[in-house]
Amino acid sequence: MRKIIPAVIVAASAFATFPSVSQLASDAAPRPAARIAQELCAGCHGTNLAGGSAPNLLDTAWVHGSSDAEILKSIREGFPQKGMAPFASQLSDAEQTSLLNFMKSQARAYAFGMIPAAAPDTALFKSEKQEFRLETVAAPFDTPWGLVFLPNGDMLVTERPGALRLISNGKLVAEPIRGTPKPYVRQDAGYFDVTIHPDYARNGWVYLAYSDSIGEAAPGTRVASMTVIVRGRIRDGAWVDEQTIFRAKPEFYYRDDTHYGCRFYWDKEGHLFFALGERGKALDAQDLKSPLGKIHRVMDDGSIPSDNPFVKEPGAVGSIWSYGNRNPQGLQYHPVTGKMWATEHGPAAGDELNRIDPGRNYGWPTISRGTSFAGETIEGTEREGMEQPVIWWTPTVAPSGLTFYTGDRYPAWKNDLFIGTLFGRSLRRITTDADKVTSQEIVFADAGRVRTVVQGPDGYLYVLLASPGRVARLNPVPAGTFEREQGASATPAATR
Repeated sequence: MRKIIPAVIVAASAFATFPSVSQLASDAAPRPAARIAQELCAGCHGTNLAGGSAPNLLDTAWVHGSSDAEILKSIREGFPQKGMAPFASQLSDAEQTSLLNFMKSQARAYAFGMIPAAAPDTALFKSEKQEFRLETVAAPFDTPWGLVFLPNGDMLVTERPGALRLISNGKLVAEPIRGTPKPYVRQDAGYFDVTIHPDYARNGWVYLAYSDSIGEAAPGTRVASMTVIVRGRIRDGAWVDEQTIFRAKPEFYYRDDTHYGCRFYWDKEGHLFFALGERGKALDAQDLKSPLGKIHRVMDDGSIPSDNPFVKEPGAVGSIWSYGNRNPQGLQYHPVTGKMWATEHGPAAGDELNRIDPGRNYGWPTISRGTSFAGETIEGTEREGMEQPVIWWTPTVAPSGLTFYTGDRYPAWKNDLFIGTLFGRSLRRITTDADKVTSQEIVFADAGRVRTVVQGPDGYLYVLLASPGRVARLNPVPAGTFEREQGASATPAATR
């Protein structure tokens, strides 16, 4: 499959200015890798190597190869035709290996959002079927997680540390909404998704997911925590009229800070779907008595629909819609088939895109295309009675929020699926034929971790980016704009 990106976003292939041989030779001992990176790389690639006037060195989609041997070859031999000189005579073997290891450690930190991307307010991209500018709408945000539009075009954004922010008339309101629930915040924990009632204009309900905690933690240990869903109204900048939609029993509050979920979706009948991760307790995903590792379906007030698949099974959690889901991060219905699709984080790789049917078992942790972590026992990749993903990704891409595009701003993208990723910091476009995936494309990368993608009421696609935190819009431009503005040499590079 192809990935079309501008030539300015390629790979570890272009160092520029560097000290003279005599300057480098004056150092008797091998220099630290961080110093080498600043001396040889930062001038073009930025001080953190995440991009400057030349490509991002921390994105693992390197066009000249990402194995140790291939990266070392790039360092030693360079690419003079692209402006990168060879460094074999500038660096000792030890320094080359040290620089390689430094780049790998930085790339991992970058993938987890610990190193911000170089993020201009406006960037021009060319994809297979559409050229566009990615333009910042509002910033800054502290680890944004969820985004929803209000009927008047304003937006609500959750920040994981525990704030609900309002973007009004295109401007970020300085103060967060007052009086929202106080979350437990650590690692994955904090605020998650936000949505509004389908009849928000009449009733004003806003739905919010966050991590709650109970009990006290001994020194050096974690607090027991779990995902909670509430709804409330916003009046004069304050959160009021709060009601609980979902709260698990205390026995499902675990001393683990991972895999909380929680993504929302409304169907046309007014049911609220929400996804819960298995909270690091893999076997719970197969236990119908546990709400964890499941996709759930409730009424707008949290009550259980009478036609849910397990509502009559003794001991089962009545809200369960599907199970065996490790950590779902996106939910959306296909605009043509009407079937639900979901993204799901795998263990070590094996991330999944699933088509969700009621009552089906999606296999975790019994089957997976990924590799087990401690405490997880994967028995294979297939088993009778367990569903296969539509597609999976290895190595990991950490897929997050998703949407099917149904507007008219980008006619060539009609009904295509868009998925944000946290690793690789990309927005992916996927074409489908009924229940099958027919192609994939990365439409942009390196603008920040893409937590979710949302179609606005104006028909544009909006992405919620972290590292740095901002809301950005994909503004279409006429075909040929990229070549005109970037120059004839700026031909998009196809990789993978």
